[in-house]
Amino acid sequence: MTDGPLIVQSDKTLLLEVDHPTAQDARRAIAPFAELERAPEHVHTYRVTPLGLWNARAAGHDAEQVVDALVRYSRYPVPHALLVDVAETMDRYGRLTLTKDDSGNLVLRTTDRAVLAEIQRHKKIKPLLGEAIDDDTVLVHPSERGHLKQELLKVGWPAEDHAGYVDGEAHAIDLDENGWSLRPYQSQAVDGFWDGGSGVVVLPCGAGKTLVGAGAMAKAKATTLILVTNTVSARQWRDELLKRTSLTEDEIGEYSGARKEIRPVTIATYQVLTTKRKGVYPHLDLLDARDWGLILYDEVHLLPAPIFRMTADLQARRRLGLTATLVREDGREADVFSLIGPKRFDAPWKDIEAQGYIAPADCVEVRVTLPDSDRMAYAVAEPDDRYRLAACAPAKIPIVDTLVARHAGQPLLVIGQYIDQLEEVAAHIGSDIITGQTPVKERQRLFQAFRTGEISHLVVSKVANFSIDLPEASVAIQISGTFGSRQEEAQRLGRVLRPKGDGRTAHFYTIVARDTVDADFAAHRQRFLAEQGYAYRIVDAADVTPDA
Repeated sequence: MTDGPLIVQSDKTLLLEVDHPTAQDARRAIAPFAELERAPEHVHTYRVTPLGLWNARAAGHDAEQVVDALVRYSRYPVPHALLVDVAETMDRYGRLTLTKDDSGNLVLRTTDRAVLAEIQRHKKIKPLLGEAIDDDTVLVHPSERGHLKQELLKVGWPAEDHAGYVDGEAHAIDLDENGWSLRPYQSQAVDGFWDGGSGVVVLPCGAGKTLVGAGAMAKAKATTLILVTNTVSARQWRDELLKRTSLTEDEIGEYSGARKEIRPVTIATYQVLTTKRKGVYPHLDLLDARDWGLILYDEVHLLPAPIFRMTADLQARRRLGLTATLVREDGREADVFSLIGPKRFDAPWKDIEAQGYIAPADCVEVRVTLPDSDRMAYAVAEPDDRYRLAACAPAKIPIVDTLVARHAGQPLLVIGQYIDQLEEVAAHIGSDIITGQTPVKERQRLFQAFRTGEISHLVVSKVANFSIDLPEASVAIQISGTFGSRQEEAQRLGRVLRPKGDGRTAHFYTIVARDTVDADFAAHRQRFLAEQGYAYRIVDAADVTPDA
């Protein structure tokens, strides 16, 4: 027995003692292959899954490294059966390979004939395969490349895709590195993606994912389709590309509800692509409008189902997904892996913070006790209504007042889920408000006023969760959220993580109603950030004063 911080159990759970001196080293060692499940105060629970192991394998980690991490940090002997299972699971990745034969045909090759024989008889996979060329090789129709990868992953035989990519229509794109250059981790992310051909780059909010996208475009030097979450995000991408690359306004088009421009670099919203009319998606023709050489998916963890379906047909195009977290609340991480590609680069948030590229953050959960009348209303409410009742508790508003007073003069966001609650708070603190109903021009005006310091407070709904560049924000107060969404929590903290000119710490407050599902959901929401090394201090509302 050693004094390690990790307890490795035969059911593939890992228990990490948070206060152990080497806990951070152990967390970093297991992060490439283990997913955090629970993160209370003292012991965090991780789970080792096949998808986690295959992502690690695709990113260049081998079974020896995984086994070494488990053995080195484990307090007790690691169950031998688990080590064997880790090695065998990782060994399943790559026994099947998609590639091109000498005639340019797409083929599936194996290093294990029994595996090929097994999948050829599988009822969902068999129709996707053509005739056998020899005992190790079978033809695949190019249109089935994505669908086949999805089905192979489901049966536990993920295929490595070495079939290559079309270059697409050439278009000159260079980085305009006048007074700036890609940060080391951004260059590593671009290289990791390019060497793999397609896949996902995971970086903290505020760490410059757009610049990674620009770097990939400069590598491809080809027409590029960029898919983003909303129109505000589309215009931020355009502005950043104009500033950081050789592209001109005439070369960048916006394809959204407001405009339908198709240019060498076209930025389209997920919403317009997934608009359905009479049972069809009329705007999916955009995907064939040009011979795209690169497709970028911003906030890839939010891809709607129709985009997955269309991506299955785009496997010959280079695809880059950008995100702060691969967590999907719908559990479709496997589809991201098989259709966009495996994780090619993942920088721990605390590592980027240590390098000074994102601000340190103080995360505080403020717990309020509901008055007896509200507690009784909550107790007798229908289960479906309880979260809204707890999340919108009037008892939260005095805490918002106090925190606004504590951080007077600092750029501050109040973020929530429910519009009536946000409108009440905005009126209470005398703040402007942005919701989904706010016209794009007005949103842009208010965001710009916030950036320049013309206004210091802004109340925002979930429209500000994603792809909104507010580098000046240093305080965020979260009053309600999308139930237990881990990725939303990560995005909201990300709103205040841009480094501050004076080096000050960012503050992220979550106001939670005690003894309700609001508290349960808050614990779930915090899991991803706990995995990144952020600890939430829990304080009672009675102890919150205007003085820090």
